[in-house]
Amino acid sequence: MSTFPETRTIDEFREMVGQEYGVSSWMDVTQDMIDQFADVTKDHQFIHVDVEKAKHTPFGGTIAHGFLTLSLMSAMTYEAGPQLKGVAMGLNYGMDKMRFLSPVPAGSRVRGRFTLLKLDEKPGEVTYTNAVTVEIEGSDKPAIYAEWIGRAYFGA
Repeated sequence: MSTFPETRTIDEFREMVGQEYGVSSWMDVTQDMIDQFADVTKDHQFIHVDVEKAKHTPFGGTIAHGFLTLSLMSAMTYEAGPQLKGVAMGLNYGMDKMRFLSPVPAGSRVRGRFTLLKLDEKPGEVTYTNAVTVEIEGSDKPAIYAEWIGRAYFGA
């Protein structure tokens, strides 16, 4: 996975508002990844980590934690999106309208689609909102829809 394939000026970013600007490649969601996430977060609910018991649920097997799938969006954006030229650092600012729409079965592949919804500019910084849809390969229903807010700082 590569990092930002290109840089764009703030003027070019303004022109992108309302447009889909990137789609990440597919990412594997393995049982090992799910187990490691369970260990880190202390969330060992059986639907995530007990392969045999999870077979008897409506999901038919283990599923990824919603927050695991959500956290993969960071890696997806590094690949899918251009970088704003002149940014010294960026950070997550929050989420709006985030929903877990469909479970992600262990062994699935997911990817992110990114659309720039808006930019709010202030001296030395820009706050941007992306609509992000996390798709599950082979499924008509996405795993997640979120409006993800980030902030970029310009300078040294």
